[in-house]
Amino acid sequence: MIFKGKTVKNNYRHAKFAISATTEKTLPPELGFEVAFAGRSNAGKSSSMNVVCQQKSLARTSKTPGRTQLINFFSISEGRYLVDLPGYGYAKVPEKVKLEWQGFIESYLNNRWTLTGIILVMDVRHPLKEYDQMMLKWAENKNIHVHILLNKADKLKRNAMNQSLFAVKKDLKNFGAQTSVQLFSAHTKEGLPELLDVLDSWLYPIVEGEILQDG
Repeated sequence: MIFKGKTVKNNYRHAKFAISATTEKTLPPELGFEVAFAGRSNAGKSSSMNVVCQQKSLARTSKTPGRTQLINFFSISEGRYLVDLPGYGYAKVPEKVKLEWQGFIESYLNNRWTLTGIILVMDVRHPLKEYDQMMLKWAENKNIHVHILLNKADKLKRNAMNQSLFAVKKDLKNFGAQTSVQLFSAHTKEGLPELLDVLDSWLYPIVEGEILQDG
C-alpha cells in the first residue's frame, strides 16, 4: 500500500464528537480509517488534537491527569475518525479498575483493523519513557505506523529541542522503519502542517493512484 494522502487539511476543523467507548461492545462499527492519539497524561495529547481540529475543547483536557478511562471517537468525515486514547502514567484508580482499563485499551489496539496509525505524543523534554517504548514495540510487532510528536517544543531553546529530536531519531532505529518523529508545539502550532500531512496520508490513503473511500 502506498500512503500518499489527498490534501484535506480543512476537514479537521469540522471534527465532531461521535461516541465514547468503555467496552469492546460499545466501540463503533469498523468502517473506513481511524488514527489514535496516545501518550502520557501530561504530554499534551488532548491539546494537540484540539489544535489539529482548530477547536479549543473538542478533546477535553482533564484537571486530574490520568482519570479519563474512555476511548473517545471524533468524526472527521464519513468513515474517518480521530481517536483519543486514555493517557497513561498517572491514573490513581484501584488496581482492579486499572487492569480492566488497560485490558480494554490493549484489546482495541490489537483487534481494531480500521486503526491505520498512532500519533504518539511525548514531552520533548522527557521523551521515550517506559510506556512510550512499550507502545513502539507493540506497533512494531503489529506492523502499524507511528508518528511521534515531541510536544512542548516552545519550552526549549532551538538548540536544545534539536538535540532532543536527534536523540529520539537515533533511538528509533531500534523500533522499525514505520516510525517517524517531529518537533511540535500545541501552544504555538509549530509543526502543525507536517502533522496534518501525516494524518492526511493515513486517513485518505492513495493506492495505485486512487483515493480509498472506505476500509
